[in-house]
Amino acid sequence: MYELKTICLFIVTALAEIVGCYLPYLWLNQNKSSWLLVPAAVSLALFAWLLTLHPTAAGRVYAAYGGVYICVAIFWLWAVDGVKPTTWDLVGAGVAVLGMAIIMFSPRHL
Repeated sequence: MYELKTICLFIVTALAEIVGCYLPYLWLNQNKSSWLLVPAAVSLALFAWLLTLHPTAAGRVYAAYGGVYICVAIFWLWAVDGVKPTTWDLVGAGVAVLGMAIIMFSPRHL
């Protein structure tokens, strides 16, 4: 159960970060409203707060989170940008998620 909760929390965290970065992208590169910066700031604050919810060392959380972020970003590429991931995109995302699992779920001797 701990593993599922951790992965779900990482996915929500990644979505908050991506939305927080995507909205300014829309403003800067697609001439959308500057009002998009308000929900972007809220989303990035949510992202930072979500990272604090993990009960382990911050550096370990940040390192492992990167693996899930890569996987969610590849999904975003397909779902939002409309670009079908290549086999190599999927293999890379799989390797990143495997790295996250090794970092977060390996046995620890305290």
